[in-house]
Amino acid sequence: MTDVLLRSGARPVPPHVAALPVAVSSARLTYGGTVLFSDLTLTLEAGRTTCLLGPSGVGKTTLLRVLAGLAEPEPPTRVEAGDGRPLAGRIAYMAQQDLLLPWLSVLDNALLGDRLRRRKPDADRVERAVALLARVGLAGRERDRPASLSGGQRQRVALARTLMEDKPLVLMDEPFSALDALTRLRLQETAAETLAGRTVLMVTHDPLEALRIGDRLHVMTGRPATVGPALEPPGTAPRRVDDPALLALQAELLRRLAA
Repeated sequence: MTDVLLRSGARPVPPHVAALPVAVSSARLTYGGTVLFSDLTLTLEAGRTTCLLGPSGVGKTTLLRVLAGLAEPEPPTRVEAGDGRPLAGRIAYMAQQDLLLPWLSVLDNALLGDRLRRRKPDADRVERAVALLARVGLAGRERDRPASLSGGQRQRVALARTLMEDKPLVLMDEPFSALDALTRLRLQETAAETLAGRTVLMVTHDPLEALRIGDRLHVMTGRPATVGPALEPPGTAPRRVDDPALLALQAELLRRLAA
């Protein structure tokens, strides 16, 4: 069974990505003289996918960057892992831009983490990267350069690169925004299956997407921004897009966004 999972691009969660709870508390950040958020709190439950929605410019991406260590918050902000250890080195981050290196092939971009760590990928890593590229619809494109890809295809390479990292905390900023509707649905399923068991925070503007693959959904609103109470869809992700219960929750989520 394990061999089948490896060939499909999914596999059991390895020990080094054991479930990791993360908490943000008393978060404060000012940008351009404007307080984006103050005394903001968000808890990411271990091994579950948390989706963050809200209007553009409210601070969702900034909060993601704070968690990734790419934005410096102000005191008394605290970002803590449940095991008490630093988060540095245990995060996979997928930005809104694909950030592919134009001189590397599709396969080498998917394996970029190995290159940055000055580690030559072994046969198992290469096999897994090829399998993931196939799962995101890029079979046979491994040797192509990013310039030959569409925007949606580039985003798929970035998704494969993120999934290759095998980190306990995965941060994703609108990972499916450049994709057509059908590809988007398929890759939501791929991400949900491949990231099972990891702690994930995903920013999205799509309520139905959040309901399909999120375990806990929060709406971020206001100035300074606050994070609203969690909405928890029933069942296991990825959920059916035509599930009546999901469609009913979509109305509630839209109400919270409008409020």
